[in-house]
Amino acid sequence: MNIHEYQSKQVLKSYGVNVPNGKGGITTVDEAVAAAKELGSKVMVVKAQIHAGGRGKAGGVKLAKSIDEVKAYATELLGKTLVTHQTGPEGKKVGRLLIEEGSNIKKEYYLSFVIDRQTARVVMMGSEEGGMEIEKVAAEMPDKIFKEYIDPAIGLASFQATRMAYNMNFPQATIRKVTKLMGCLYNAFVGKDCSLAEINPLVVTEEDDVIALDAKLNFDDSALFRHPDIEELRDETEEDPKERWAAKAELNYVNLGGDVACMVNGAGLAMATVDIIKHYGGEPANFLDVGGDSSPEKIAEAFKIMLDGGQAKGIFVNIFGGINRCDLVAQGILEAAKIISEDGKSLPVPVVVRLEGTNVEQGRQILKDSPIENVIMAPTMQGGAEEIVKRVKAAEKA
Repeated sequence: MNIHEYQSKQVLKSYGVNVPNGKGGITTVDEAVAAAKELGSKVMVVKAQIHAGGRGKAGGVKLAKSIDEVKAYATELLGKTLVTHQTGPEGKKVGRLLIEEGSNIKKEYYLSFVIDRQTARVVMMGSEEGGMEIEKVAAEMPDKIFKEYIDPAIGLASFQATRMAYNMNFPQATIRKVTKLMGCLYNAFVGKDCSLAEINPLVVTEEDDVIALDAKLNFDDSALFRHPDIEELRDETEEDPKERWAAKAELNYVNLGGDVACMVNGAGLAMATVDIIKHYGGEPANFLDVGGDSSPEKIAEAFKIMLDGGQAKGIFVNIFGGINRCDLVAQGILEAAKIISEDGKSLPVPVVVRLEGTNVEQGRQILKDSPIENVIMAPTMQGGAEEIVKRVKAAEKA
């Protein structure tokens, strides 16, 4: 789960991280003007709030030197569609703003905490090349990125924070301030079950203050039951409607933007299926893992999600039944046809099905005996992927 910058700053402030004074969640121009008057700063920043990076380059961050400029920028940004490297070409519509006081910036830095799956530890990453995309820094200046791996039994040690501060070339006068901030950020990361806590840029001002000028927090969805306060910060307008629908149906769904939908059981098989669709020249529409306990009703719901909106031009069902039973998957496909089509005997797009594992012969027989049109059995994963891509491309040419 993601939250907005202004919400991230509120969370970090509660853990002792120094953030600029500001007011977020602004949805009207009048609110923006009132917030600017309340701040009373000579320089103010008007920031679009969307769940995507690269807002500055897309024109979503404005520096205002008067109330009139705040009003003009708020008018410009509210309702505007920002297109960044993270939104895709469709962009995201701005519905909220953050108004905050400006900072007298001397130098920008990068700081984050993430989980390193290879070492099964939290890692602190820092760089003196702040304000840039960390991927670009890693590609062009890998020697500028420093890492500290944290023992979960000990937490962030003071010597690690100090070493990171010196590696990042912070001025001597700010070392104690920045090491304290690192500790606060780590406490927030662990305390709120984050998957990412990122400050970019972390700045040193001319007054030698250390401030989180931007903030991004992502949370582990599986741990949200422990944090109802975080769950309340969810902005559903920023989330894909299909992904929300799938979550309520206890399905793991990620929209990938293509036209070949795939329904799989198991995350590893799902990723392999996406890869093999790409291998045969197709564009995957989604990642959809139905899990290991799929009932016919759950399979039917997955079909409804994949077919909603007309994005999918074909569906590849790739099931390796362990806990899942292939006969129940087959019955689910029949249920989907009954729900989706008027006659209960057809589906709007071709469906290629590869079944293996528990009760596979029964599952294949159910589909073979069914009156449903547009369902094609595939003996192998490779053959199924090739077949569905071929049929989608043929439909596009027709």
